[in-house]
Amino acid sequence: MKRSRVNEIIREGDAFIRSFGYVMPPFAYWSPEELKNRQPAGILDARLGWDITDYGLGKYDQLGLFLFTVRNGRAEDLSRGGGMLYAEKIMISRKNQLSPMHRHVVKAEDIINRGGGKLVLELFMPDEEGGIDHHREVVVPTDGVIRRLPAGGLLKLDPGESVTLMPGVWHAFWGEGGDVLIGEVSTVNDDLTDNIFAEPIGRFSQIEEDEAPLHLLVSDYDRFIHGKA
Repeated sequence: MKRSRVNEIIREGDAFIRSFGYVMPPFAYWSPEELKNRQPAGILDARLGWDITDYGLGKYDQLGLFLFTVRNGRAEDLSRGGGMLYAEKIMISRKNQLSPMHRHVVKAEDIINRGGGKLVLELFMPDEEGGIDHHREVVVPTDGVIRRLPAGGLLKLDPGESVTLMPGVWHAFWGEGGDVLIGEVSTVNDDLTDNIFAEPIGRFSQIEEDEAPLHLLVSDYDRFIHGKA
């Protein structure tokens, strides 16, 4: 994905988010230079910030997701049973833009339709090995009410509705009828290790630097801030 396209997506996404009255935290608008000069461990270590992914396939409009991690604890706090054990993201799923089938090993999450079109989720339960169970009934809470679907059933959430997905539940999602603003409230988020995809794809985009970054992505931090290859 070209950096110019990433910059365009950030501008469009920020405007879409603001149209629903959601205001991003101040660090969202720091320039790359300001972030590098400040180097706040609470942002860099927790990997807070912008995250635009095409899953390494170069087809963002068809297969991609806009994310911004607002807050995040540390994985080691989970094992100790104390500290900041939660995370929050704001996301945008465009109309008919697929976020591909995946599951998490550790993370439990509430996926919330914050506004726009319908949010459609395709759901499967895991089998004994953690793979997709194509026969088992899907059982998930939606705003405290248990919903039951056949394997691969489509759960459609209107604005204001949410679903709780426990670790292991396979899910893919997209917007229907329009772009969707999505909230995610979860246990500690680790995008480096806790995304298991049904197909062999990447979690982050490969960026072609055709112009300077408007804001750094979380996947830029090692290279731009820490000087790692």
